[in-house]
Amino acid sequence: MAAGGSARAERIELRATVEEKQLLTAAATYERTDVTTFVMRKVLPVAREIVEREEGMKLSERDTQRVLELLDNPPKPTPRLLKAARAKLRAR
Repeated sequence: MAAGGSARAERIELRATVEEKQLLTAAATYERTDVTTFVMRKVLPVAREIVEREEGMKLSERDTQRVLELLDNPPKPTPRLLKAARAKLRAR
C-alpha cells in the first residue's frame, strides 16, 4: 500500500534513454526495490517541497505582528469598500 492508505492505481509514463533506464534500474537494485518505488521515494519529497514553497505563505515576524494587529483592530471600511459591498448585496 502507498502512503495515505490507498493502492497506487494511477500511471505515469516516462521516456528515458537506454542509459537512463539502466542507471535507474541499477540504483533501484542497489536499494533492493523496484524502479517505481525508487523513483517515487526520491521524487515525492522534492515535489512536496516545491508545492509547499509555491503554495505556502510564510510571514516575517514583523508581518505576522501586523496581521495580528489588524485582526485585533481592523481599519474602518473605506467609501469604495462600502460601495462595493452594497453593490454585491444588491446583486443577490
